[in-house]
Amino acid sequence: MPFLDSGWRRNCEERQKIISMQREQSQQRPKGCLYVVAVPLGHHDDITVRALDILRDVDLIVSENPTVTSRLLNHHRLSTPITSYGPTDIPQKVAVLIDRLKRGARLALVSDCGSPVVADPGSTLVRSAQRHGIPVISIPGPSALTAAVSLAGLSSDHFVFVGQLPTTEQAIHRRLSMLLTTNFAVVAFCITRSLLPALRVVASLAPRRRLVVACDLTLPHERVLIGAAARLHKQLREAPHPLPQSITLVISGGATRKEAPFGHQTTNQN
Repeated sequence: MPFLDSGWRRNCEERQKIISMQREQSQQRPKGCLYVVAVPLGHHDDITVRALDILRDVDLIVSENPTVTSRLLNHHRLSTPITSYGPTDIPQKVAVLIDRLKRGARLALVSDCGSPVVADPGSTLVRSAQRHGIPVISIPGPSALTAAVSLAGLSSDHFVFVGQLPTTEQAIHRRLSMLLTTNFAVVAFCITRSLLPALRVVASLAPRRRLVVACDLTLPHERVLIGAAARLHKQLREAPHPLPQSITLVISGGATRKEAPFGHQTTNQN
């Protein structure tokens, strides 16, 4: 029993040290500061220790999608207040948030998934904070862009990111037509409605280019499709299950080497 008592005391002392360190770090953080915090793409455990510490410590979390953010906080047993940011009334919301920052509040800006300000409305708040001399600190982490590029096996070490693709073929054609005449690889985000139109456009403009369609990364139903645009379009159009929700499209550069065979498909094994 004395051995158990001493072990229990040591555990309590260690926990107390950790709590004291966290309080000290919190006190050292600057007041009136905006943290730009990357959150998981889908799997709630894909988040850094530093990001969790910031989300625990700030006065308010500014979220693109409070419902999704609430699920993340509940998973990690955090209770920080959340406010909605976007998609409407952004100038008015920014004015209120800047006022809070000026009065010393510490805010964390998060997207619904991945890194904020990449194809989401967070840039307006970041620019406004910078104009008012408010410190903006990046807390890096998951990104659908780098995750998709890392598994695409690109033939080159350079690519162009074109953000979120529009939903009509005509608009997608305007976005991609010039880029697909170069040797650059192209990376884009898609929603469900834009995926099939995007594949039709690529099939018409660059039918021989190798594509990677990274679907719902880090989730149990993750799929990664590899092949030519026309074949992937046919495969997705005829698939018995619904089209994916979160999609990153990677189009290889003009000069490609022999890599994975067209039509190859991988699924999440986690």
